[in-house]
Amino acid sequence: MSRSMHRLALAALMAGALGVTGTARAGDFPSTPPPPAAAPQLNVPTPASQTLANGLRVISVRRAGLPLVTAQLLIRRGGEMDPPGEAGLASLTANLLTKGAAGKTAPQIAAAAEALGGTLDASAGWDESGVGITVTTPRLGEALALLADVVRRPTFAEEELSRARAQALDDLQLMLSRPTALASLAAARSVFGDGAYGHSRSGTPASLKRVTRADVVQLHQALYRPDNAILVLTGDITSAQATELARASFGGWKAPATPLPKAPATDGRSTLPHLLVIDQAGAGQAGVVAAHVAPPRSDADFYVGTVANAVLGGSYSARLNEEIRIKRGLSYGASSSFDPRRGSGLWLAAAQTKNPSATQVVTLMQGEFDRLGSTPVGADELAARKATLVGEYGRSLETTAGLAAQVGELAVYGVDLADIGRYIERVQAVTPAQIQRYAQAHLGETDRHVVVVGDAAQFGAALIKAHPHGRQLSAKALDLDSATLQPPAPTTTR
Repeated sequence: MSRSMHRLALAALMAGALGVTGTARAGDFPSTPPPPAAAPQLNVPTPASQTLANGLRVISVRRAGLPLVTAQLLIRRGGEMDPPGEAGLASLTANLLTKGAAGKTAPQIAAAAEALGGTLDASAGWDESGVGITVTTPRLGEALALLADVVRRPTFAEEELSRARAQALDDLQLMLSRPTALASLAAARSVFGDGAYGHSRSGTPASLKRVTRADVVQLHQALYRPDNAILVLTGDITSAQATELARASFGGWKAPATPLPKAPATDGRSTLPHLLVIDQAGAGQAGVVAAHVAPPRSDADFYVGTVANAVLGGSYSARLNEEIRIKRGLSYGASSSFDPRRGSGLWLAAAQTKNPSATQVVTLMQGEFDRLGSTPVGADELAARKATLVGEYGRSLETTAGLAAQVGELAVYGVDLADIGRYIERVQAVTPAQIQRYAQAHLGETDRHVVVVGDAAQFGAALIKAHPHGRQLSAKALDLDSATLQPPAPTTTR
């Protein structure tokens, strides 16, 4: 019997066993979807927190039943600490932690992590840097010893720095070739100007080449210290075990006598126009980005902003994608993000479209920002967006790594750790009136920065005509290390 005939015979046997004697009719199926169920109850123990004598904060959340633990060592500083002209230094420093430490080479460290059943992951973001690993509970002591080695005693070998720099330059080259990615970088410059959040955290072609091993060592010595660190342990571990293991691996880590460097001002002066066209001649599509400065993570309306973003563009069914992709087919996807940080944050909406439709997408995107402030969100729409947030949050807590990430964010920004279990309640409490007031306060047209990158011959004139104060720049002539995105004017000598 052939495979297809076998499948048909099996289907017939199943149909007979189930008593199916005829074809299905429309009346056999419900005509409307079932009503949404009540929001699930979230049961997350409040994290336990202890501080060692050297200043290291140890936070643990017990999740029994599965012998796994995620360990994350977080530093309360990140890309905002890049010195002027050295964008990408914090990212390079974090990346190099696992590339050699305590007499072990990069392959030996990777092999040691693999022998424990895990992988060391290191990175730097805004306001934090860190390295983490997930292992079975019996191997946690060994994993923490390895974590301590890479954080406390990195080698920073010249050859590894060269390799990391080359990889970063390749990644950056690819990123800058994408219109929406370049537009997002330029939008951050427009919003934050010469402030610490304005530069490219990944570096620039010029800045990455300037970074030396001495720069990396200096940044590590200044920031990687126990009184600036948080160890997060989530999974099959008690608070007492977390403290004991942390003391065994990190208790000998001495805090230097020098004070911790102050974080620079994150917001700065911007001289860029509120509409910027960047000509990427020959680009097949245009990237459209609209950005606003967001309140800091400590803002009392954090949950209002979270729900507002869900309505605007936080999912496939949100307004931006509905208007730009689903209704008009102008993009494969339009979305928004809400990224509150320590000093302030960034609201950003983005879509990639055909060059000729860039002007239309700008209008649609701005219209959706404006509608948030002018019209209350309907009850059904708001309920759907809240359900999406609740579901995403619940899924983020399903793994020990996801739980550690959520707890780590609260700790880095000084938020009450008990908020880990309040998310659903706070999201459900947001009202249409609160969203409208939030949008009026933070998402208005006067504080909006729009950047469009693409083949400007096809849309630049129309955009500048509609926004006379706008400006057009050439992608080839951009200086990403400059707050103006332009190289300094040449000096003349007499």
